[in-house]
Amino acid sequence: IYERHFARFRGTDVHVAEVGIWQGGSLEMWRHFFGPRARIIGIDVDERCRTFTGDQIDVVIGNQESAAFWSFFRDEHPRVDVLIDDGGHTMRGQITTFREVFPHVAEDGVYLVEDLHTSYWNEYGGGLGCAESFVEFGKRLIDELNAWHIRGDSDQHVTRFTRTANSLHFYDSVLVVEKSHRERPESRRTGVASI
Repeated sequence: IYERHFARFRGTDVHVAEVGIWQGGSLEMWRHFFGPRARIIGIDVDERCRTFTGDQIDVVIGNQESAAFWSFFRDEHPRVDVLIDDGGHTMRGQITTFREVFPHVAEDGVYLVEDLHTSYWNEYGGGLGCAESFVEFGKRLIDELNAWHIRGDSDQHVTRFTRTANSLHFYDSVLVVEKSHRERPESRRTGVASI
């Protein structure tokens, strides 16, 4: 999954933000994967994670369930090309992070959410078919992605997501959204009608 969606950023000056640092190993992994020009931004609620700040790595402390934190983050980090949500895995955290950060990710960027299996766990705010789960939230994004094709007044269904998301990729416990500026699709025909 990661190679498929992140390979094009390797060796570039990509800015990668990862929510959820825990013991810091993934920050070093991303630094190695993306290369010496990458900037890695780790985000965690635990103050002890500041110790992982280092070469190419910044650490920001904040709660992913807080819209106010994300406002601060966007001001401090105006560029994010890749966002990896490996944070608290709660429905509130995943949905708040997506709503607050997806529009901030670069026009050609990638947004990846890990550990979607918690969408099926009550203790994380999920449950099979639970309307408030991130999986159900993700399913609704399919309609937004395709909003221009809704019969009738499709413009009332077109959102910022419709105009900026190129594709949704669902994997076992992972969702990847690739971004790209999109215009209303046009129906074009070429050639000569045979009948």
